[in-house]
Amino acid sequence: MEAKDGSFGFDFEAIYDEVSDLETLTYTMTDGRRVKTFFEPQNGSTKVTTTFDAEKENSVDMQRQGWQAILNNFKRYVEAYNDSAKGGSK
Repeated sequence: MEAKDGSFGFDFEAIYDEVSDLETLTYTMTDGRRVKTFFEPQNGSTKVTTTFDAEKENSVDMQRQGWQAILNNFKRYVEAYNDSAKGGSK
């Protein structure tokens, strides 16, 4: 993963431990930290929640902001994909 301006980047590697279609993704990163993402139907949309083991190098708040940015990008990608699949554009 890398910042758009190239000022910061890091490798992100993991092994999937569990994949439950439309429910959860669980994986373990190479440093042993675990991540679990839940997909929950909610009034015609999907609530996505990710829990993660924090690393010790950066503050938990900074890591939470990073994970939120990833989820925000995922949301934009899915919405754009759904919009184009319906024949519209954004």
